[in-house]
Amino acid sequence: MHTLEPYYNWQHIYVSKHDSRSPFFGKEYSEFAFSQTIYNYYIHPQWDDFGSRTLYCKVLLSDYEEGYAVIELLGEWNDAVENDIMIFKRAVLEHFQNESIRKFILIAENVLNFHSDGTDYYEELSAELQEIKGWAVCLNMPQQSEIEFKQAGNHHFMELFNIPEWRSYRPFHLLNKVESLLGARLLR
Repeated sequence: MHTLEPYYNWQHIYVSKHDSRSPFFGKEYSEFAFSQTIYNYYIHPQWDDFGSRTLYCKVLLSDYEEGYAVIELLGEWNDAVENDIMIFKRAVLEHFQNESIRKFILIAENVLNFHSDGTDYYEELSAELQEIKGWAVCLNMPQQSEIEFKQAGNHHFMELFNIPEWRSYRPFHLLNKVESLLGARLLR
């Protein structure tokens, strides 16, 4: 787990600790002190703690003019015990919504497990975002997590897409790719 670093090739465009509108503004990071854990496993110190004991994130990009954010996730998304969606929604997504972000691309390829506890917060988030012409999608969720996510019915409120080559896109082109997939899904 400690070798899984957040994606860093967009740092020449955006760094959340330098963004005064980010919930992680001013955070100091260490490259050497591994202090955060998921269960008994240390994780890379560049991941951001937003209040969950099992799920961490990294804001890869926030574009306030275009109104979107790309956020990478790591760990176990556990709504059954930890209520991670509520914590993530309140601490991160609502913070960005208050700063004019209405579109969220969540990179979920390092979400190793997903445990559901209903759809209430997903429905609430979806309704709030639809009111402001926004959306939230998850990219590249591992198959075992995706199955659980779909069995819970959460995919009705947060789309799941696979774009394995997402790292080869510039942020705006990734946004365009996701919007084209959303548009194609609506036309079906």
